[in-house]
Amino acid sequence: MDGLKTKTTVPYPSVAADGGQSLSQKPNQSIAEGVAEHKPPERDLEEIMRQISRVNDPAYLPTVSMNDLYEQVYPGRPPVIDGLLYTGTYLFVGAPKVGKSFLMAQLAYHVSMGLSLWGYEVRQGTVLYLALEDDHRRLQERLYRMFGVESTGNLFFAIGAKQLGGGLEEQLKGFVREHPDTRLIIIDTLQKVREEDGGKYSYANDYEVITKLKRFADISGVCLLVVHHTRKQQADDKFDMISGTNGLLGAADGAFLLQKERRTDNAATLDISGRDQQDQRLYLKRDEERLVWELERRETELRQEPPDPVLEAVAALVTAERPEWRGTATELVAALGLDMKPNALAMRLNVRAWRLSYEYHIHYPAAAGKRRGSPGQSQGLQGLARSVCRRAGRAAAYRGRAGRKRWAAGHHPDDRNHYERDAGENCLWRLT
Repeated sequence: MDGLKTKTTVPYPSVAADGGQSLSQKPNQSIAEGVAEHKPPERDLEEIMRQISRVNDPAYLPTVSMNDLYEQVYPGRPPVIDGLLYTGTYLFVGAPKVGKSFLMAQLAYHVSMGLSLWGYEVRQGTVLYLALEDDHRRLQERLYRMFGVESTGNLFFAIGAKQLGGGLEEQLKGFVREHPDTRLIIIDTLQKVREEDGGKYSYANDYEVITKLKRFADISGVCLLVVHHTRKQQADDKFDMISGTNGLLGAADGAFLLQKERRTDNAATLDISGRDQQDQRLYLKRDEERLVWELERRETELRQEPPDPVLEAVAALVTAERPEWRGTATELVAALGLDMKPNALAMRLNVRAWRLSYEYHIHYPAAAGKRRGSPGQSQGLQGLARSVCRRAGRAAAYRGRAGRKRWAAGHHPDDRNHYERDAGENCLWRLT
C-alpha cells in the first residue's frame, strides 16, 4: 500500500485501566508511520457524517472489533519495582501493628533513591507518602533508625490530607503537577481518606472508593498504594481477609497481604496477587536493629518471559549504526528474513510494541488511520528507530531532581519521565 510518509514521535505509555487507553506521552525514540490510501473528499465527509449520526443515537453502544484491537498500539504498565509493583492502584493489607508502616517507608525510600529491593530492580522517581496515622516526630525517628543519615529530597510526607470527594483528588493532582517525575503515592490508611458513610459500607461503596483512586492513578500514570487492615476472621483464601467487601479488591489492580503467625514474631509472609504481576509469596524477616524487612526466600521463582524471535530480529536490524528503518510491512518481513505474512508481523508488533520499547528501546506505533484490505494484504508503512548519541548528550544534562523539573518544564506537559544518557556503547536515551 503506497502512502504519504510522515514521521511522528511515539508516546511513552500513560496508564489506563487494563490497558484501555491510547498512548499519550513522548518517549526517547521515534518511528515513521504511513497514511491510508487517498479517498475522495466526498467519501471522507460521508463517512464522518455517518459516524457522527451513529454516535449521537441514544441507543449507540461503543464497541471495538478484534481486528480493530489488533490494529492499535496500547500502553503496557511501566513497573515501579520490576516484577513486584506497577502503575495502577494496589491494596496493602495486614493486621494492625504488624509492620505495614515500616514496610511502606522502606518501599518509599527505595523508589525515591532508585535502590534495588530484595533483588527486584527499582525505577527511581519522586514518592509521596501520606502518613495519616503518624506525626513528624515519629516519622523522623523511624526513618533515622531505618536509613541513618542517607537522606533523599525525592521522598515527601504529609500527615494530613482531605478526604475522597472532598478535595483529596485535587491535592494529589497538584502534587503530581509540582513533581512531574512522581512514581509512587502511598495512602496510609484508606480509612483516613474515606468519605463518611455512617459506617455502612456496601460492595458498591467499596468499589466506588477504589475506582475513584484508580481513575486518578491511571490518568496520572503513577502507582497508588493504599494501606488497609484485615479482619479477624480467618478464610481459606487469604485475600478474603481484607476488611470490607470484595468490592475493594475487585476494583484494585492487585493486593499485598502481610501476615505474622504471632504478633511478636520478626518473621512474616507477604502474599502478592495482581493483574500485571505473577502471584507470589515472599518470606520476610525484620532486622531487629534497623527494623527494615529483609527477604529470606521466595516460594516460587519469578517467571522469565522467553525471548521473542521477532523482536530479537528487529533489534538486530535497528542498531546504533543504523538507528532508523522505514518501509512497508512486506519490506520489513524481507529485511528481517522472516517466514510470516506482512499483516501477521504488523499485528505482532502492535501487540508487543510495549515490550519492544521497554526491553529494546525501539519504538513502533501502528500505522495511522484504519487499514483497509483483506487479512492477507500487506499493511501500511512501518518504521523503526533508535535515538542516537547527539540526543543522548542533550538528555544527559537533565540529571537529578532539579534536572527532571527543568526537563518537564521545557517539554511536552505529558512527558513526565526522566531521561539520561546510557553509559553503554549504544548511547541511547534511556528512561530512568
